[in-house]
Amino acid sequence: MSHFIDRRLNGKNKSTVNRQRFLKRYKTQLKRAVADAVNKRSITDIDSGERVGIPSKDISEPVFHHGQGGTRDMVHPGNKEFMPGDRIRRPEGGGQGSGQGKAGKGGKGEDDFVFELSRAEFMDLLFDDLELPNLVRNQLIGTTEFKTVRAGYSTQGAPTNIDVVRSLKGAIARRTALGAPLRGKIRELEEEIQGLLASGLAEGHAQIQALREEIDRLKTRIAALPFIDTFDLRFQSFVKLPEPTSKAVMLCIMDVSGSMDQVRKNLAKRFFILLYLFLQRNYDKIEVVFIRHHTIAQEVDEEEFFYSRETGGTVVSSALNLAYDILKARYDPAVWNIYAAQASDGDNWDSDSNVCRDILIDKLMPLMRYYAYVEITPRQHQSLWYAYQEVMAAHAHFAMQEIDGADGIYPVFRELFKRQEA
Repeated sequence: MSHFIDRRLNGKNKSTVNRQRFLKRYKTQLKRAVADAVNKRSITDIDSGERVGIPSKDISEPVFHHGQGGTRDMVHPGNKEFMPGDRIRRPEGGGQGSGQGKAGKGGKGEDDFVFELSRAEFMDLLFDDLELPNLVRNQLIGTTEFKTVRAGYSTQGAPTNIDVVRSLKGAIARRTALGAPLRGKIRELEEEIQGLLASGLAEGHAQIQALREEIDRLKTRIAALPFIDTFDLRFQSFVKLPEPTSKAVMLCIMDVSGSMDQVRKNLAKRFFILLYLFLQRNYDKIEVVFIRHHTIAQEVDEEEFFYSRETGGTVVSSALNLAYDILKARYDPAVWNIYAAQASDGDNWDSDSNVCRDILIDKLMPLMRYYAYVEITPRQHQSLWYAYQEVMAAHAHFAMQEIDGADGIYPVFRELFKRQEA
C-alpha cells in the first residue's frame, strides 16, 4: 500500500485545526508525558516545550483494503508442545540486547511518532483541570472594569483600525454596481452594430460611427470610476463591555530554617514555581505575596524568595502572624479572594505548633478561600503536622499533603488544586 506524506510548510497557522484535533485525540498520552517531564526537569526550564513520543500502535488508523478473495483451503501444521489456551513464556533477555550482533535480513518495525509540544500547549496540559478552589467574584466597590470586544465594522475610525480586505470588497461592489448599466448599454450597442453590418452597411457608415463613439464614451465613464473611495473604507469597531471582576491574592510561605536542607528547599521551590506559573496563567488580577521564615519572618520579592540562602532556627508562628498583618493591612476579604500555600519540613518548636494552630483557626482561616500545606519530609511527622490536622478538622477549606521526593510534587499539586465539582 502506498503512503503519501505532505511535507509542505503550512504558513499562518493553516494546520492549527488539525493540531488541536490531534491534541484532543491523544490527550491522555500527552498528559502522561507532561507529568513525567515535570518530575525530571529543573526549576529553570519547567515552562518550556517538550518532545513527546507516542507509540506507533496508538496512532494507527483503520484502513480498508482488498482481501485475497476466492475460496481457499488451507492446512495448518500442528505441534506436540502446546494446546489451545496455553500461555507462552516471554523469551529470556528481551530488551537487553548489547547492539553487537550481526545485521539480519528479516523483520521490520516502525519508530515511535515524536510530537513537539509548544510552550503554550505544554502549559495547557500541565494545568489542565486545575483551579483555585472556592474562587468567587467579589464586587469591587466604586470600581468598574471593562473588556474590549469586537463590534463589527464602521465607516469611521482610526487609520490603524482600517480593514483593508473589507474596504476592497466594498470598492469592488461599488464599481460593479455603478458600471453594470453602462456595460449593459455597451453590449446593446455592439449587438446593434453587428446587426447593421449584417444588413449590408459599411463600417464607415455614419450611423455605425455614431454608435462607435457612444461606446467609447461609455467606456470612458466606466474607466473614470475611482478604484477606491472614502465611502468604501471600513474600520474595525470595538466597544467596551462591563464584566464581573474578581481579584485574588496568594500567600506563599516557605520555611528556610537550618533543618530545611538544600534538597528540601529545592523541592519547595519547585512546588511554588508550579503554583506561581499556574496563577500567572489563569488569573490576570492576582497578586502574590512571598514570605520566608526561620525564627523571623520577612516579606520578600520573588528573586529573594526562590534563591536567597538565608537560614536559621524555626518558629512557624512568625510567618503566620506576618501573613495576618499583611492581610489586615492590604487585602480586605470582602474584595479579595485570599489563598495561602505553605511549605515546610514539619520541624518546629513543640510549644509553637499549638500557637500556629490557634492563629490559623481563629485568625487566618476565616479570611481564607483555601489554605494548602505541604510537608517535605521522609521521616515521621512531628508536632506541626498533628496541630495542622486539628485545623483541617475544624475548617474544610484547609488541605495538607506530604511530599517525600521530586516525583511526588506534581501529583500533590494536582491533588491540592484539582477542579472541584459544582
